[in-house]
Amino acid sequence: MKRKSLQGVAIMEFALAMLVMVPLLLGTIGCGLQLIQSMQTIQLARDAGRMYARGLDFSQAGNKTILAALGSDVGLKTNGTGSAVMILSTVVYIDKGMCLTAGKPVDAGGNPIGCPNYKKWVFAQRIVVGNVNFRTSNLGGPLTTGPDPVLVDATTGKISLDDQVNNAGDVAAFAAIGNPFVSLADSGTLDTLPSGQVLYVTEAGTQGFTMKPFALGGGMYAYSVF
Repeated sequence: MKRKSLQGVAIMEFALAMLVMVPLLLGTIGCGLQLIQSMQTIQLARDAGRMYARGLDFSQAGNKTILAALGSDVGLKTNGTGSAVMILSTVVYIDKGMCLTAGKPVDAGGNPIGCPNYKKWVFAQRIVVGNVNFRTSNLGGPLTTGPDPVLVDATTGKISLDDQVNNAGDVAAFAAIGNPFVSLADSGTLDTLPSGQVLYVTEAGTQGFTMKPFALGGGMYAYSVF
Protein backbone atom coordinates (compact mmCIF):
# COMPACT_ATOMS: atom_id res chain seq x y z
CA MET A 1 0.00 0.00 0.00
CA LYS A 2 1.10 3.53 -0.63
CA ARG A 3 2.36 5.53 2.34
CA LYS A 4 -0.47 8.01 1.93
CA SER A 5 -3.02 5.19 2.28
CA LEU A 6 -1.43 4.08 5.60
CA GLN A 7 -1.81 7.44 7.34
CA GLY A 8 -3.83 7.14 10.56
CA VAL A 9 -3.51 3.36 10.84
CA ALA A 10 -1.20 3.57 13.87
CA ILE A 11 -3.71 5.78 15.68
CA MET A 12 -6.48 3.28 15.05
CA GLU A 13 -4.31 0.41 16.25
CA PHE A 14 -3.39 2.36 19.39
CA ALA A 15 -7.04 3.21 20.10
CA LEU A 16 -8.09 -0.42 19.70
CA ALA A 17 -5.24 -1.59 21.94
CA MET A 18 -6.24 0.91 24.63
CA LEU A 19 -9.70 -0.61 24.76
CA VAL A 20 -8.00 -3.65 26.25
CA MET A 21 -5.01 -2.12 28.00
CA VAL A 22 -6.82 0.58 30.00
CA PRO A 23 -9.33 -1.79 31.68
CA LEU A 24 -6.47 -4.23 32.27
CA LEU A 25 -4.41 -1.50 33.93
CA LEU A 26 -7.31 -0.30 36.08
CA GLY A 27 -8.15 -3.86 37.06
CA THR A 28 -4.54 -4.50 38.06
CA ILE A 29 -4.51 -1.35 40.19
CA GLY A 30 -7.84 -2.17 41.82
CA CYS A 31 -6.95 -5.78 42.59
CA GLY A 32 -3.49 -4.74 43.79
CA LEU A 33 -4.84 -2.16 46.22
CA GLN A 34 -7.42 -4.62 47.49
CA LEU A 35 -4.69 -7.24 48.01
CA ILE A 36 -2.60 -4.73 49.96
CA GLN A 37 -5.57 -3.89 52.18
CA SER A 38 -6.24 -7.57 52.74
CA MET A 39 -2.64 -8.05 53.91
CA GLN A 40 -2.97 -5.02 56.19
CA THR A 41 -6.11 -6.51 57.74
CA ILE A 42 -4.36 -9.83 58.36
CA GLN A 43 -1.33 -8.09 59.86
CA LEU A 44 -3.54 -5.97 62.13
CA ALA A 45 -5.22 -9.09 63.53
CA ARG A 46 -1.83 -10.73 64.10
CA ASP A 47 -0.19 -7.73 65.75
CA ALA A 48 -3.19 -7.13 68.00
CA GLY A 49 -3.26 -10.81 68.93
CA ARG A 50 0.40 -10.86 69.94
CA MET A 51 -0.02 -7.86 72.22
CA TYR A 52 -3.33 -9.07 73.64
CA ALA A 53 -1.98 -12.55 74.42
CA ARG A 54 1.00 -11.01 76.21
CA GLY A 55 -1.25 -9.15 78.60
CA LEU A 56 -1.64 -5.70 77.05
CA ASP A 57 -4.89 -4.29 78.42
CA PHE A 58 -6.85 -2.90 75.49
CA SER A 59 -9.60 -1.66 77.79
CA GLN A 60 -7.31 1.29 78.60
CA ALA A 61 -7.60 4.35 76.38
CA GLY A 62 -3.85 4.62 75.79
CA ASN A 63 -3.59 1.05 74.52
CA LYS A 64 -6.63 1.55 72.30
CA THR A 65 -4.79 4.50 70.76
CA ILE A 66 -1.82 2.23 70.01
CA LEU A 67 -4.15 -0.23 68.30
CA ALA A 68 -5.81 2.54 66.29
CA ALA A 69 -2.38 3.73 65.15
CA LEU A 70 -1.60 0.22 63.88
CA GLY A 71 -4.89 0.15 62.00
CA SER A 72 -4.93 3.73 60.75
CA ASP A 73 -4.32 2.63 57.16
CA VAL A 74 -7.53 0.61 57.16
CA GLY A 75 -9.67 3.21 58.95
CA LEU A 76 -9.55 2.00 62.56
CA LYS A 77 -10.50 4.70 65.08
CA THR A 78 -11.14 4.76 68.81
CA ASN A 79 -14.18 7.04 68.80
CA GLY A 80 -16.63 4.45 67.48
CA THR A 81 -16.51 5.70 63.90
CA GLY A 82 -14.32 4.81 60.95
CA SER A 83 -14.46 1.91 58.50
CA ALA A 84 -12.91 -0.83 60.63
CA VAL A 85 -13.39 -2.72 63.87
CA MET A 86 -11.20 -4.86 66.11
CA ILE A 87 -12.91 -7.50 68.26
CA LEU A 88 -10.77 -8.98 71.02
CA SER A 89 -12.03 -12.02 72.93
CA THR A 90 -10.63 -14.14 75.72
CA VAL A 91 -12.28 -17.56 75.72
CA VAL A 92 -11.78 -20.25 78.33
CA TYR A 93 -12.61 -23.95 78.41
CA ILE A 94 -14.85 -24.93 81.30
CA ASP A 95 -13.34 -28.11 82.71
CA LYS A 96 -13.74 -29.82 86.07
CA GLY A 97 -11.31 -27.43 87.70
CA MET A 98 -13.31 -24.39 86.60
CA CYS A 99 -16.53 -25.94 87.89
CA LEU A 100 -14.91 -26.74 91.23
CA THR A 101 -13.51 -23.21 91.44
CA ALA A 102 -17.06 -21.94 91.03
CA GLY A 103 -18.13 -24.06 94.00
CA LYS A 104 -19.86 -26.87 92.12
CA PRO A 105 -20.12 -30.27 93.84
CA VAL A 106 -19.09 -33.53 92.16
CA ASP A 107 -20.76 -36.92 91.94
CA ALA A 108 -19.28 -40.28 92.91
CA GLY A 109 -17.38 -40.42 89.62
CA GLY A 110 -15.82 -37.01 90.16
CA ASN A 111 -17.96 -35.26 87.53
CA PRO A 112 -19.29 -31.77 88.28
CA ILE A 113 -22.93 -31.43 89.25
CA GLY A 114 -24.98 -28.40 88.20
CA CYS A 115 -22.32 -26.95 85.88
CA PRO A 116 -24.27 -26.03 82.70
CA ASN A 117 -21.26 -24.91 80.63
CA TYR A 118 -19.09 -27.92 81.50
CA LYS A 119 -16.90 -28.92 78.51
CA LYS A 120 -17.80 -25.76 76.59
CA TRP A 121 -15.82 -22.69 75.49
CA VAL A 122 -17.07 -19.46 77.03
CA PHE A 123 -16.16 -15.79 76.96
CA ALA A 124 -14.03 -14.43 79.79
CA GLN A 125 -13.54 -10.99 78.20
CA ARG A 126 -14.81 -9.08 75.18
CA ILE A 127 -13.36 -5.74 74.01
CA VAL A 128 -14.38 -3.93 70.83
CA VAL A 129 -12.31 -1.10 69.33
CA GLY A 130 -13.51 0.91 66.35
CA ASN A 131 -16.88 1.01 64.65
CA VAL A 132 -18.99 -1.46 66.64
CA ASN A 133 -21.68 -1.40 63.93
CA PHE A 134 -19.32 -2.40 61.13
CA ARG A 135 -19.50 -6.16 61.71
CA THR A 136 -20.04 -8.76 64.40
CA SER A 137 -17.73 -11.48 65.65
CA ASN A 138 -17.59 -14.89 64.00
CA LEU A 139 -17.35 -16.29 67.52
CA GLY A 140 -20.68 -14.81 68.44
CA GLY A 141 -20.73 -12.83 71.65
CA PRO A 142 -22.01 -12.79 75.21
CA LEU A 143 -25.79 -12.34 75.20
CA THR A 144 -26.28 -9.13 77.14
CA THR A 145 -30.06 -8.98 76.64
CA GLY A 146 -32.95 -11.29 77.41
CA PRO A 147 -34.21 -12.89 80.60
CA ASP A 148 -30.74 -14.02 81.78
CA PRO A 149 -28.19 -11.56 80.34
CA VAL A 150 -24.44 -11.98 80.65
CA LEU A 151 -22.96 -9.13 82.66
CA VAL A 152 -19.98 -7.64 80.80
CA ASP A 153 -18.01 -5.05 82.74
CA ALA A 154 -18.43 -1.75 80.91
CA THR A 155 -14.83 -0.71 81.58
CA THR A 156 -12.72 -3.86 81.38
CA GLY A 157 -14.95 -6.07 79.25
CA LYS A 158 -14.47 -8.94 81.74
CA ILE A 159 -17.15 -11.50 82.56
CA SER A 160 -17.64 -13.06 85.98
CA LEU A 161 -16.79 -16.68 86.74
CA ASP A 162 -20.43 -17.25 87.68
CA ASP A 163 -21.59 -16.29 84.17
CA GLN A 164 -18.78 -18.29 82.57
CA VAL A 165 -19.82 -21.46 84.38
CA ASN A 166 -23.60 -21.08 84.58
CA ASN A 167 -24.87 -18.82 81.82
CA ALA A 168 -25.57 -20.50 78.48
CA GLY A 169 -25.56 -17.06 76.85
CA ASP A 170 -21.80 -16.85 77.41
CA VAL A 171 -20.90 -19.85 75.22
CA ALA A 172 -18.62 -19.08 72.25
CA ALA A 173 -19.38 -20.51 68.80
CA PHE A 174 -16.30 -21.66 66.89
CA ALA A 175 -18.16 -23.04 63.87
CA ALA A 176 -17.44 -19.99 61.70
CA ILE A 177 -13.66 -19.96 62.22
CA GLY A 178 -12.89 -23.43 63.51
CA ASN A 179 -11.13 -24.41 66.71
CA PRO A 180 -8.44 -27.11 66.72
CA PHE A 181 -9.17 -27.81 70.37
CA VAL A 182 -12.84 -28.73 69.90
CA SER A 183 -12.08 -32.39 69.14
CA LEU A 184 -9.73 -32.51 72.11
CA ALA A 185 -12.50 -31.15 74.31
CA ASP A 186 -14.93 -33.80 73.06
CA SER A 187 -12.43 -36.57 73.79
CA GLY A 188 -11.69 -35.24 77.26
CA THR A 189 -8.03 -34.59 76.45
CA LEU A 190 -8.29 -30.95 77.48
CA ASP A 191 -9.02 -32.05 81.04
CA THR A 192 -5.35 -33.05 81.31
CA LEU A 193 -4.19 -29.45 80.72
CA PRO A 194 -3.82 -26.92 83.54
CA SER A 195 -7.28 -25.65 84.43
CA GLY A 196 -8.07 -22.09 83.37
CA GLN A 197 -6.08 -22.11 80.12
CA VAL A 198 -7.45 -19.54 77.68
CA LEU A 199 -7.38 -18.67 74.00
CA TYR A 200 -6.91 -15.09 72.84
CA VAL A 201 -8.86 -14.41 69.65
CA THR A 202 -8.48 -11.17 67.71
CA GLU A 203 -10.74 -10.40 64.75
CA ALA A 204 -10.23 -7.53 62.33
CA GLY A 205 -12.96 -6.30 60.01
CA THR A 206 -12.27 -3.57 57.44
CA GLN A 207 -13.93 -1.95 54.45
CA GLY A 208 -12.43 -3.17 51.18
CA PHE A 209 -11.15 -0.81 48.51
CA THR A 210 -13.85 0.17 46.01
CA MET A 211 -13.27 0.91 42.33
CA LYS A 212 -16.16 -0.57 40.39
CA PRO A 213 -16.30 -2.77 38.41
CA PHE A 214 -12.73 -3.88 39.18
CA ALA A 215 -12.80 -3.77 42.99
CA LEU A 216 -16.24 -4.06 44.52
CA GLY A 217 -15.25 -3.19 48.06
CA GLY A 218 -17.17 -5.24 50.59
CA GLY A 219 -15.96 -6.27 54.00
CA MET A 220 -12.57 -7.86 54.69
CA TYR A 221 -12.03 -10.13 57.66
CA ALA A 222 -9.06 -11.76 59.38
CA TYR A 223 -8.56 -13.43 62.72
CA SER A 224 -5.76 -14.79 64.86
CA VAL A 225 -5.82 -17.23 67.75
CA PHE A 226 -3.10 -17.24 70.40
